[in-house]
Amino acid sequence: MTSTRTENGAVSRRRFLQRSAATVAAGFAAPAIARNRPEIRDGIQSGDVAGDSAVVWSRCDRPARLIVEWDISDSFRNARRLAGALAAPGNGFAATARLTGLPPGQTIFWRAAFEDADRPGLMSAPETGHLRTHAAAGGPVRFVFGGDQVGAGWGIDPGRGGMRIYETMLKAEPDFLIHLGDRIYSDAPLKKVETWPEGRIWRNIVTPAKSRIAETVEDYRGCYSYNFLDDHYRRFAAAVPQLCTWDDHEVTNNWWPGRKRKERYRTDTATLVDRGRQAFFDYTPMRRNPANPTALHRAVRYGPLVEVFMLDTHSHRAPNRRPDSARDAEPMLGPAQAGWFKDALAKSTALWKVIASSVPIEVRTPASWRQDKWADGNAGAPRGREAELADILAFIKGRRIRDTVWVAADVHYGAAVQFHPDRAAATGFDPFWEFIAGPFMTSTRRPHRMDPTFGPERVFATTANGVPETITPYDELFWFGQGDIDPATGALTMTIRDVSGKAIYTQYLEPRT
Repeated sequence: MTSTRTENGAVSRRRFLQRSAATVAAGFAAPAIARNRPEIRDGIQSGDVAGDSAVVWSRCDRPARLIVEWDISDSFRNARRLAGALAAPGNGFAATARLTGLPPGQTIFWRAAFEDADRPGLMSAPETGHLRTHAAAGGPVRFVFGGDQVGAGWGIDPGRGGMRIYETMLKAEPDFLIHLGDRIYSDAPLKKVETWPEGRIWRNIVTPAKSRIAETVEDYRGCYSYNFLDDHYRRFAAAVPQLCTWDDHEVTNNWWPGRKRKERYRTDTATLVDRGRQAFFDYTPMRRNPANPTALHRAVRYGPLVEVFMLDTHSHRAPNRRPDSARDAEPMLGPAQAGWFKDALAKSTALWKVIASSVPIEVRTPASWRQDKWADGNAGAPRGREAELADILAFIKGRRIRDTVWVAADVHYGAAVQFHPDRAAATGFDPFWEFIAGPFMTSTRRPHRMDPTFGPERVFATTANGVPETITPYDELFWFGQGDIDPATGALTMTIRDVSGKAIYTQYLEPRT
């Protein structure tokens, strides 16, 4: 894959970033009154690029209408203009717009501004972003994936470079990011200074929302807003579309519906979930299902070579149980989502089906953590949530659905794992791969023990078993995953890279279709 694309006047992301400052204010008419005009807060971002459409996002400091222009040239000479949603108190002054009619295989330049709701014609200064649509005939595809950032007390430390991994991922020029959750740590307040026994010091930027656990919608929104204080994150969000799901820390640690919270919370779990979900939607540019507007799960097809299935592993799960109390069958996805998932897989005509699960399959978590992932921690036949997974895997085999790859995060290390029925207690599934990436920026962990139910072989892990269970982020042991699809052969190359961009593991996968 080349680093520069120049078809039909499009320019590379690198050139775009160099030129965007000069073009940001062009095209939108200057307001007649410049004083007290709206201001963009938290930058801009895009997501869910599929077919001829994409969703773009920004946030304002007051009630205002989002106005968007887009073009296939960064000159914006032939820009199309549309009005998006109204930024209002009920959505945290965030707003989205759906771009449609986008031509295939093009770099799309777009810019956002806000028009004051009470004073028509009074516009904010615009900010400019950029995304890439897939080629109709199937051009090369590159995506990155991972999760887990600014958590466990480790926030943005400008003196240590902030979230540098986003700058590294931006230089890779991906078509999109699959963010697998823990975009925020709503339950981990920050202190101004974190110290470690060897004398190392970590100096956090601390905002009011990050100084306490989140319980209100504004608290949760403040956690998302915090990410945009990092320059690397803000530049990446403007230039690379994201496909986002959530894990647990978008609400509270290891939650499930109905869980009783610890004493430090004054709010019940159901209310926390509603508020956390509202903030997630307020800060996520995604296509929502009108028939099921609270759903996070969805499928996003990026051309003929890849479709991404974004799963929600928390909203419908059964309680986390200890391994010795797991029941014969309990849901992770729930009947409705599992049914949708199987139907969407069966209908997909994309070559590669990338399944995005916030939690990995391979992991056997400590008994004290309960069964917070797919595995029940026992070596026998599938039980608990494993039974739901076994049913899905059997469906994939029975319907001859080929070329599926699972990606996950959550565990704060990277890994490549192959599952095979010849090694498994479970039967009736085809061999498949799971790739784990992260953390983007928080503490790192050594690999957990594997659950043998589905016959895993951990071919690679970023940290060794002999290291401490938890490693502070001082040494920047951060990793992201990268997938590259060759349109000539259909092959998918999966790579784990460190914070500098160095490839530390690569797996080449040929399509079976």
